[in-house]
Amino acid sequence: MAEFKTPHQQGGGDNRSLLVMMLVLVTVFLGLQYFRAKTNPQTASPNAAAGTLQGAVTSQTQASAAPAPATTPAAGLSGSTAPAGPTVQASAESTTIVENELYRITFTNRGGQVISWILKKYKDSDGKPLNLVHTQAAEQFGYPLSLYTYDAALTAGLNKALYVPSATGTMTAPGTLTFNYSDGTTQVRKTFSFDETYVLHTDAEVTHNGAPVRALISWPGGFGDLDNAAAYNGVQLDTSVNGKDEHLGPKKVSGGATVNGPFDWVAVSDNFFAAAFLPDSPATATAATLHNELDVAKTIRRSGIGSGSSSKGAVDVPILGTAVGDTTGHTSTRIYVGPKAISVLKTIHAANPNVTLEPLLDFGFWGAIGKYLFLTLQFIHSHIASNWGWANVILTVLINILMLPFRIKTMQNGLKMQRIQPQMDAIKEKYKKYKATDPKRNEMNVEIMKLQKDNGVNMFGGCIPTLITIPFLYAFFTMLPRVVELRQAHWLWLPDLQAPDPWHILPILMVVSMFLVQYYTPSPGVDPQQQKMMAFMMPAITGYFTWNYGSGLALYWAIGNLISILQQSIMNRTSIGREMREIAAKRARRKAGVGATIQGKR
Repeated sequence: MAEFKTPHQQGGGDNRSLLVMMLVLVTVFLGLQYFRAKTNPQTASPNAAAGTLQGAVTSQTQASAAPAPATTPAAGLSGSTAPAGPTVQASAESTTIVENELYRITFTNRGGQVISWILKKYKDSDGKPLNLVHTQAAEQFGYPLSLYTYDAALTAGLNKALYVPSATGTMTAPGTLTFNYSDGTTQVRKTFSFDETYVLHTDAEVTHNGAPVRALISWPGGFGDLDNAAAYNGVQLDTSVNGKDEHLGPKKVSGGATVNGPFDWVAVSDNFFAAAFLPDSPATATAATLHNELDVAKTIRRSGIGSGSSSKGAVDVPILGTAVGDTTGHTSTRIYVGPKAISVLKTIHAANPNVTLEPLLDFGFWGAIGKYLFLTLQFIHSHIASNWGWANVILTVLINILMLPFRIKTMQNGLKMQRIQPQMDAIKEKYKKYKATDPKRNEMNVEIMKLQKDNGVNMFGGCIPTLITIPFLYAFFTMLPRVVELRQAHWLWLPDLQAPDPWHILPILMVVSMFLVQYYTPSPGVDPQQQKMMAFMMPAITGYFTWNYGSGLALYWAIGNLISILQQSIMNRTSIGREMREIAAKRARRKAGVGATIQGKR
């Protein structure tokens, strides 16, 4: 990892360049918190009846209040209206399991909805097959693939009714499962088609006395992989309109808002998984946003609190959902439910074949760097090292090899600075009688800058390695918790590269290695107080950021520091390094001699 200070800067330029580097570093790290706060304004009322997605979808979408259905068939479901036709209702509750190599979905005929969605290739924190249905949220807000209408009584009735399934027991995809229901007045048909992928097709239609009712297919209750309160910060609503994607955090999503298309896709997701609706008719697609709050104090994992244990206070977390349908009332859409893995998402196309689900994986502010950083890491994992931790180490080595020419350039710039240091000192001596506020001081800076330019000295040369490395570091910082491939990835004593080091070995190594980076990097001419501040401030900052953050970042950073120490120790033994030490020693002896003479006169 590159040095976190400005080596070799002296005279008039050293203070400025050092301060520039410090400001850049602090701004980048603290800017993460500011950026998140800036992009997550106050939560809108979850009771908003209609309106917009807080202006979140592009201006080509038209926000409007959700229209009430053409008819209100809730009375038919309650039995207060005499049936106008034959009834189609099951006599008892039953389940149907649909599975392929990727998932096992359990449907109930009560509402024709999903009560369990197991992803076979993923495990939960207890090592059991991962169920994407958030059971606690589903019980309160609704199960996946339930119906959503603009009449609360109708919605409740449709999702509690006993439908007649076309099959029960277990069926293997590819296949089709249909649920039918009728109370004589209200008729419902829901058909689900499955293949060998994570995508299924849904066709749903609700009519009342033959007239279409605007009923949407919903995913209302978030995801079941969120087992700690912090994980809920990653939930978001994702949309793509005419190929332009947008991602909204909970504080930008109001409940009950409806936006009409066109939509390439609409999704809810967390850091690792997504439920994305890809309408067959984007132009007439419509989407409702669902935002609820859930107290998970008794179910989350946190320090001192295990699953099922009680908490002293409520722990309210956001639960985002969406419902997608068609303005005609006949909903026909594909639904992707699975991991946010680039290799999978880029193969899922919307109705527009030029649009895929790949943008669902949002790498944040440094997205371009983060994406290709991960793709490189993935390539190393696939072709060189089968362990993500070792792939991380190899990637760090490669980045530091690429950074070596810039470090050598920094050493060369520092040597040039040392050579002209006596002339810079003479210029300072010439102007030292003037106060800092005196305009003459500007002339001093002009002379120093001219001297540096004439001798090929770049006053910001020492910052170059840091300025180049920081985007990589920041991109890794934002990429690490977003890629499902690194979920539960282990390395040596680390059980999960996305979780903090349980023994805090890497953060401690970070502090020590960062101090050694400061020690081995020559910094002649730098103010001693500034040098001391950097020597202790940088290890403290890095230790703080890696103590409770994903250990993958600490591994990347610590290995980078160790490589920097090795590279710097070797460069210190080159002709450049030896000349720098000789000049520094002569200057120290000269200062010591001046001090002795003064003391003799006293």
